[in-house]
Amino acid sequence: MPYSSISELPESVRDNVPKHAQEIYREAYNSAWDQYADADDRRGDASREETAHKVAWSAVKEKYAKGDDGKWHAK
Repeated sequence: MPYSSISELPESVRDNVPKHAQEIYREAYNSAWDQYADADDRRGDASREETAHKVAWSAVKEKYAKGDDGKWHAK
């Protein structure tokens, strides 16, 4: 279930990361959703959705880090 806009992202993303990070998350999630459609392409028994969320968070963490203040900041 790809996301057509950042307003559709899970609350855990919308409420915690900056808008640019949300855009990164959406693009990475949608790309991973397509890339890992075949279960043979995923690790272990992870679902397509679980894999896409993991990929999306990894993409966000390449550009953003959670600071000591508990907020996400650009690296």
